[in-house]
Amino acid sequence: MNRIIGVEIKTNGIMDDAVQFVINNQLKRPSIWEKAVEVYGTREDSDGYWRGEYFGKQMRGAALVCEYSKDEELHKILTDTVKEMLTKQDEYGRFSTYVVEKEFHGWDMWCRKYVLVGMLYYLRICKDKALREQIIQACQKHLDYIVSKIGGGEGQKQITDTSSWWGCVNSCTILEPTIEVYKLTGDKKYLDFAEYIISLGGCSDCNLVDLALNSELYPYQYPVTKAYEMMSFYEGLLAYYEVTGEKKYFDAVVRFMDLVEKSDVTIIGCSGCTHELFDNSAAMQTEYHENIMQETCVTVTWMRVNRRLFELTGDAKYMHRFEVSGYNALYGSLNTEMNKQLSMETQQYVDAGAFDSYSPLYMNTRGRGIGGYRTFASGGYNGCCLAIGACGIALMPMSAVMQNEEKVFVNLLFDGEVTVKDKDGKAVKLTLQSNYPANGKGKITIADDCALALYIRKPQWCEKMSVNGEAVTEEYCVLDTKFRAGESIDVCMEMSVKTHKLNGKVAFTYGPLTLASDEQKCERALKKPVLLENGFVCKEEQAQKGEVVRFVCTLGGEDTLVLADYQSCGKKWLSDKPYMTVWFNSEKTE
Repeated sequence: MNRIIGVEIKTNGIMDDAVQFVINNQLKRPSIWEKAVEVYGTREDSDGYWRGEYFGKQMRGAALVCEYSKDEELHKILTDTVKEMLTKQDEYGRFSTYVVEKEFHGWDMWCRKYVLVGMLYYLRICKDKALREQIIQACQKHLDYIVSKIGGGEGQKQITDTSSWWGCVNSCTILEPTIEVYKLTGDKKYLDFAEYIISLGGCSDCNLVDLALNSELYPYQYPVTKAYEMMSFYEGLLAYYEVTGEKKYFDAVVRFMDLVEKSDVTIIGCSGCTHELFDNSAAMQTEYHENIMQETCVTVTWMRVNRRLFELTGDAKYMHRFEVSGYNALYGSLNTEMNKQLSMETQQYVDAGAFDSYSPLYMNTRGRGIGGYRTFASGGYNGCCLAIGACGIALMPMSAVMQNEEKVFVNLLFDGEVTVKDKDGKAVKLTLQSNYPANGKGKITIADDCALALYIRKPQWCEKMSVNGEAVTEEYCVLDTKFRAGESIDVCMEMSVKTHKLNGKVAFTYGPLTLASDEQKCERALKKPVLLENGFVCKEEQAQKGEVVRFVCTLGGEDTLVLADYQSCGKKWLSDKPYMTVWFNSEKTE
């Protein structure tokens, strides 16, 4: 399996700005890490909750951010955190936020899964050989305890009986890190444990493998519809396929993800208009929703699984999904104003976190609640989306250029540099110049004489693309040739504002960007119908602070609508003009 991998890359502009924002406003805050580790000593999740997830979620994202940014201060913070976490392993080998008497219920298995996830991702940046061995041994002891207690043997508890939440899918998501420990150690008992989880279908209420393979129901029609946890289980199936080659599990994931895209992915690249649940969001997205919707955890997990599928296949459709989610739902979730955020539990505003949890689509506001909110006995709080967001932020630049032994994939244009390997294994630097996604133009310059097979992606939204003046009609422009030092490649993707109609509403996109408006940007009432038959002419204007693009659209007469990129809209949710919308009324109202 000639798997596609990331490369050493440095970007400027929107992607790197997001990374630096998260580093400075979240990952270098010591209290966040102290609280995440502390609960493994206090065992305060014995009340049945999920504080134990924060360590692993944050560490996964932070390790990827560190891998991309090469930030030495951040590396030291993460190393110190992992060392402190190692001191929390008890005499049984457990890392758990539950006391032994209350273990294996609630979110205990979910949190134990995230200990493995965090430790395994830290290994990607670990520079200390002795520490690396200590981590691997700790993960084995941790997993060995679970394997001894959970299973179908005498005196064991079935994994599908370890939680009363969401058909135990949360517990069964330990499948993915179990496979990763097997990859590291080769110990067959971990593979056996993975096969045990799969044999139960990953759920107490249905068999998720069979449902996906049969493809008779959309995921929103399954007995369990919790989007984030379900996708996490299917990622575990991909990991299992990677080590066994059993194609039916790969097929199950592909079919599931295709069904999600058809029935539940919205125009900003997220799912779930009813809280965090699959609910036929593709059709529901135009409706007003009073409650929370479009959770950031769902966004990042959708991106992660699609990226993993791209790594295995090189199929451009997965990178298209990834790109739309990243530039819209993910970047839209950044709390760039560092507004205070609402605790739905207490209905009080608390100190700001770097990420917002929920993303509005029709006549609503950001900042409607903190997903997965829990307080700590020693004070402070954290949330699931706050902890997971950094992962997606890191994966954006880390996915812009990727390669395997044969091909170099230019997935996203950007401004910066990347080092790849040519066909002889020699390191070659590519310099990219582009203001993408503000426009579709870019230049790639090759620093050295080399032989490369460059695959430059033609996005699904792009109707007309040229490379060096030649039209591109396939999903990749392939330049498989010898290059001379200093040789340049010109890329041009035509971008224009496009309209999308659904359920009596209209929305607008520009390249990969979903456009929106808010009360801060546009004096026109957001609810006022946008009647395209009266004429519709968009003129691009200078983007303002925080915006990627801005358009003033004439709708006939003197009626104008200001549109900007979704990620910049609604960010001042504590102001007296907090409302925003993606979908506009497009039919006359009485």
